[in-house]
Amino acid sequence: MKQLLIVAHAPSPNTQALCEQIRVGAEQADTDAIKVSSLSAFNTSHTDVLNADAIILFTPENLGYMSGALRLL
Repeated sequence: MKQLLIVAHAPSPNTQALCEQIRVGAEQADTDAIKVSSLSAFNTSHTDVLNADAIILFTPENLGYMSGALRLL
C-alpha cells in the first residue's frame, strides 16, 4: 500500500475547505492501494515525511512567498 501525505498550512476557512477537498478527492480514488494522511505543517515530523511515498504540500502564498509554517519543514 502506498502512503500519500498531505501537509497543510491552512490558516483561513477557505484554505481549510480546499485542503479538505484535496483529501476527500485522494481518498475517493478508484483504488485500495493508497492510504491518505493529512497533517498540519506544525504537527508533521521528519518521520512522517520519510514514510510517505508521495507528498502534497498545501499552503497559501503571501506576496509570492510560501506561507511560514511550510518553510519550517
